[in-house]
Amino acid sequence: MTEQPDPLEEKILRRIPFEIVALAAFLAVPVGLIFGPLAGLFFLLGGALSMVGFLWLKSSLTRVLAREKARALRSGVLLYALRFVLILGVFLIIILVYPKKLLAFAAGFSSVIPVFLGEAVVALARMKQWKV
Repeated sequence: MTEQPDPLEEKILRRIPFEIVALAAFLAVPVGLIFGPLAGLFFLLGGALSMVGFLWLKSSLTRVLAREKARALRSGVLLYALRFVLILGVFLIIILVYPKKLLAFAAGFSSVIPVFLGEAVVALARMKQWKV
């Protein structure tokens, strides 16, 4: 018997990708004004790649965890390694083509961190009790 997902968790997981891109777009404007339009664009592109990575990880984890343990572990490690190599490839391309915009891209890619932090703070504030 499979456990039904928590509706609040599903709501949060559907909202996170939009929050990542919204935060990256919001912050790309001041970055573009201060450091130049290309830096703002790379900040936004970093946030967009972060959103795509989150969506890919969420969907692949859902598929992987539905399998038997041995196959799930093998395919999970393979998918995560592929994801890691692709992210490193994007960073390598940026380093080779636009080395001075790498920090803007990395900062945009890291916009997932304040989104997770914000969601965690909101979820903790809504909890009625701390221990189950």
